[in-house]
Amino acid sequence: MTLAAQIPGRGLWHAMRVHPSGVLLVAQLLGIVVYPFTENSDVGRSIFSIIQMLVLAIAVYAVRRTPALNWVSLLLGVPAMVLTFVQLLLPDVAAVSIATDVTHAAFYGYTAYGILRYMFADDVVGKDELFATGACFTVVAYGFAYVYDAVQVIWGPSQFAASHDGLLSWMGLLFLSFTTMTGTGLSDISPIGGHARSMVMMEQLAGVNYLAIVVARLVGLTILHLRKNDGN
Repeated sequence: MTLAAQIPGRGLWHAMRVHPSGVLLVAQLLGIVVYPFTENSDVGRSIFSIIQMLVLAIAVYAVRRTPALNWVSLLLGVPAMVLTFVQLLLPDVAAVSIATDVTHAAFYGYTAYGILRYMFADDVVGKDELFATGACFTVVAYGFAYVYDAVQVIWGPSQFAASHDGLLSWMGLLFLSFTTMTGTGLSDISPIGGHARSMVMMEQLAGVNYLAIVVARLVGLTILHLRKNDGN
C-alpha cells in the first residue's frame, strides 16, 4: 500500500495538484447530479450551498494554478462564498440574491478566463488541458445560470416562459444555461423578456465561439502531436 493510500484525503489532494481542472469538472458534474435530490427542502438547499462552496474552493485552486492573478480570484471568490452563507440565512431578500448572483457570475467568468489562459499557455496538450476543456465549458454554463437568476429577480419571473409560474429553480436555470450553451435548443424553459433574450444571445455566442476556437485548437494540437510521434 502506498503512502498516499494510507493518508486520508491524500489521493484527492494529489489529484487537485496534478489535475485541478479534472477535479473541478467532476465537482460541477456531481453538483448537477445531486441537486435534483435536494432542491425541495431547506436541508437540501443547505446541502447544495455546501456543494457550491466546495466547487468555488476548487475553482479558486484551479485558477491559482493558472497564469491568472491570484489576488483577483480571491477578491471575487471570498465575497461569493460569504454571500452563499448569507443567502442561506436570508433566502427571500432580493438584494442578497442579486449580490450573490453577481459575485458568483463574476467569479465564474474570471475562472473561465483563467482556465482559457491555462489552455493557451503552451503548445503541448496534456491530460489536464483536456479536462480543462470540459471544465471551462461547465464554468461558463454555471456563470450564466447565475446571470439568469439575477435577471429574474431584478425584472421578474415574466422574463422566462416555463411550465409553472414563479421564479425558476436553480436546476431550471442551470438546465436553461446548458441547453443554450450546447446549442441543443430550448425546451420547456425559454426567454420571452428583452433582458432574458439578451443574456441568452450572449451565451449562444459564447458557446459557438468556444467550440470554434478552443476545441478546434486543442484537437489540432493533439493531431499535430500524434503526427510528430508517428514521424519519430
